[in-house]
Amino acid sequence: MRKPTQPERLYLDFDGFFASCEQFAHPHLRGKPVGVVPFDGVDTTCVIACSREAKKRGVSNVMRVADARRICPDIILQPQNPDLYRRAHNALLAEISMVIPIDAVKSIDELTCRLDPRQQQNPRAVGDAIKARLEKLVGPWIKCSIGYAANRQLAKMACKAGKPDGNMVWHPDHMPGPLLGIRIADVPGIGKNILHRLWDARIVDMEDLLNTQPKQLRAIWGNVTGERLWYALHGYDIQAPVSERGMYGHGRVMPPSHRTLSTAKSVSRLLLVKAARRMRRDGWSASRVFLWLGLWESSWNGSAYMPAICDDPGILRALEQVWAEAQAALPRRSVIARLNVTLGELSKTEQRQLDLLTNDEPERQRFENVTGAIDQLNRKYGRTLVSVGLWTPPPGDHAGGKISYTRIPSAEDFY
Repeated sequence: MRKPTQPERLYLDFDGFFASCEQFAHPHLRGKPVGVVPFDGVDTTCVIACSREAKKRGVSNVMRVADARRICPDIILQPQNPDLYRRAHNALLAEISMVIPIDAVKSIDELTCRLDPRQQQNPRAVGDAIKARLEKLVGPWIKCSIGYAANRQLAKMACKAGKPDGNMVWHPDHMPGPLLGIRIADVPGIGKNILHRLWDARIVDMEDLLNTQPKQLRAIWGNVTGERLWYALHGYDIQAPVSERGMYGHGRVMPPSHRTLSTAKSVSRLLLVKAARRMRRDGWSASRVFLWLGLWESSWNGSAYMPAICDDPGILRALEQVWAEAQAALPRRSVIARLNVTLGELSKTEQRQLDLLTNDEPERQRFENVTGAIDQLNRKYGRTLVSVGLWTPPPGDHAGGKISYTRIPSAEDFY
């Protein structure tokens, strides 16, 4: 396994991306503490993201609105605008790619690049060029932090260590010095469960973690991920394998007016249709639909089997089965605070195994042809012109195109 002797990776993370986009789009927000929230005029929710000014006052992401107001009484709560973030993401990537080719987009506000041999000699100059271009062509309101190291894992950690607006180089010759001041809880890939396992193994700081053996971390993780992390922290050029698509889904925090079983059901139908659109676009079919309902102090989940389908009528019929179970199990006055719908057990549509016993091929083809025609019409006119059943988006809009760090929505997700 190769161990680079120069910084070969760049990792870029936009600082307070969603709030910064709001400040870019709305001049009256610039220089003021801003918190992005799911809905306008609702205090029983949380701040999804906050600006640099709000962070300096002690506000943090995923903080309750009431707590944010207590800490920062003059905070401006701005309703989310996911389409703005999508368009900003695409514009920013276009500008960055004029300086250096983008190797991988990791999330809506994070990306990584490979440095060529010339750039490896002065990596900080690449970041300076990126920052100067964004300042000139976008403006000073959307800032980014950049880190450089031997591999992607270390570059991401260097990026975080340099926040905000950083341009941090961790040269292999200086390692592991920069790592020793970092808490193991702040290492990407170490969640709460793994952290407790490490503590049980008497690994409590970075020095302990670095002094382990690869197989020891593999045993703690229970898979090869722990071993990969060991090699990454020790500066080896290691990349995780590309993961296979496992599901398509959408979640939603329910507005106060839509927290009954009946209104939650209508929202779940809309979200599932949007997930099915994405699935068809990528050429997949699903064999199971999952529904998760988050109540105030408990939750409920269920699923229904489908014979590897991708059409809206068949998928919605399966969702009806799950809702029948939910309505039978839950009190009529249940308050649904959140819900998630998921299409799982995927197979490529062109390679799926058909069910010989059900002999449903004629109906399947008919429904798929109808759904394909609906998709074509909606795509042509850029909105949901035709749908299976009523199409009534909940307050706050953006259903299916919601704010997301891990998925970059397409324009089609917003209609």
